[in-house]
Parts: sequence; C-alpha cells; structure tokens
Amino acid sequence: MHASHFVWLRWLVCSQLALALGSTFAQSVAMTGSMGSKALLVIDGGAPKALSGGESYQGVKVVSVASDRVLVETAGGRQTVLLGGAPVSIGGSSAGAQIVLVAAEGGHFLAQGTINGMSTRFVVDTGATLISMGVDEAKRLGLNYESGKRIQTSTANGPALGWKLSLTSVRIQNVEVNQVDAAILPMSMPFVLLGNSFLQRFQMQRDNDTLTLKRRF
Repeated sequence: MHASHFVWLRWLVCSQLALALGSTFAQSVAMTGSMGSKALLVIDGGAPKALSGGESYQGVKVVSVASDRVLVETAGGRQTVLLGGAPVSIGGSSAGAQIVLVAAEGGHFLAQGTINGMSTRFVVDTGATLISMGVDEAKRLGLNYESGKRIQTSTANGPALGWKLSLTSVRIQNVEVNQVDAAILPMSMPFVLLGNSFLQRFQMQRDNDTLTLKRRF
C-alpha cells in the first residue's frame, strides 16, 4: 500500500460514519428459542438477544413473535425466521455469487460480514488497494498481523509502518472469498475498508442507491 492512498482521510470519513449511524446491518438472523412474547435471536453470529414485537437490535426490527417463528424487518423488507432453522441472510441474493448493498447516510455503502469467521463491519472503499483495518480490530479478530510483511502507510500523524497479510476468508451476505490481501494499520478505525483486493473479484454496478457486486472469479 502506497502512502498516496490517504488512509488518514478515510479514517476521518469512517469516524464520521460511525457517529452518524447508531446501528449496524445484520448479516444473518437465527431464532434459537422463545420466552413468552419474546424471541431469542442470534444476529450476525453474536450472543443471543431476547426481543419482543416492536423492538430493534443491530438493524433488525421484530414485527411479531410466535412460539416457532418470528417476523423480522430490515431495510431489505420483511422475512420470517423459523425456530431452530438455518440463519436467514439479510439482503442476500444468488447465493454465493452476488452481493447487494444499499447506500447509508452520506451515500456510503456499508456491510456487515465476517473475516476468518469473526463478525466485523465494512465500508466499501474503491480507492483502497487492499482491505484495510486498524490494529485494534485486527487483534479483536485474532489476526497474527505481526507475522505479516511490513509495509509503509500514511496516517494522520505522518508515515508509519503497517503490516500486510492474507485473510483466509472474507464473507459478506452469502458470498465468501478466500485468500484476500489486507493491510493492518497502526491506528484505530471504526470500520474495515473493503478495498480492491476484494472488490476486484467482482463486477460492480451501481443503480442510484444500490450497489451490486457480481462475482467474477
């Protein structure tokens, strides 16, 4: 990654996004049980959360609860999740081949997904050569980044050394990509930048506030 990528500027944009958006977009929703009028939901692989009708959590709103199912609502519409059934992907289509994202406030495309099976938040950044994240996020994800190749980066405090490594798996909605290069930067960042090491594997098409990524290889 070259210093001209202005990583520090993107960090500022990400910080503003984090303040502007109070919730994240869920990748998947599963129902693991019910407690009277509440459904026990696992959202994006996180800890179970008891929610009743009208309550929202991480971008998922519960519309109604039955003993064996729950109706949830997201920006993509309403879906029924069955008790003990497979997790329902939010916004997914053409399993394994296509990602559809809707622009958030400010026109940025955000996505909830996983890196090496661990949940994280992405913001699409076509100006970033690699998927990029701060050291705090890398540690949370359990990445052994210090064993990666040292690279020169640019931060708000000037040039700094970062690390380059290959991620075993990057998954968004129903699409999983393996062996994706990433840069770990010596700063804290509220989002992971979804750069061209991931995006180049897709044909990108934007239609107003919708961004469609169709897998090429």
